[in-house]
Amino acid sequence: MTRGTTRLAPVIAVVLATLAAPAQAVLPDEMLADPALEARARAISTGLRCLVCRNESIDESHAPFARDLRLLVRERLVAGDTDAQVEAFLVARFGEYVLLRPTAQGANLILWLAAPAMLLAGGAVAVTYVRRRAASAPGDGGLSADEEARLKALLDRD
Repeated sequence: MTRGTTRLAPVIAVVLATLAAPAQAVLPDEMLADPALEARARAISTGLRCLVCRNESIDESHAPFARDLRLLVRERLVAGDTDAQVEAFLVARFGEYVLLRPTAQGANLILWLAAPAMLLAGGAVAVTYVRRRAASAPGDGGLSADEEARLKALLDRD
């Protein structure tokens, strides 16, 4: 590498890292004048799922519906709702699917516990299989005296 290329490498790395960061979809006309309220709105909206885009938060999504939800969050905060009240309002309106991190209560508890239960059940099946297989295998794996004599005779022929 040339000397000039070596100096540009850190600059190029920073530019590429900046471009790789997730783009925020919040537009300037959506932002609240009060920085504290805006920070609360951003904190809430990063935890809410865009119902159009699926695995994006409404803070990252460029969908018109996500914009409507961002505006709704800000309206509720300006009206004096707490963060929990805003989330409860949206859950009541759209269901728990709107939360990127669903609660571990009620029907969701089954989903939270299903994976560890299946892992434990699979481990129990594997342990049982290995133990049964080991029990059905011959004892020491050695040859009997008759088998050793036959093997010696076969080897001597060659």
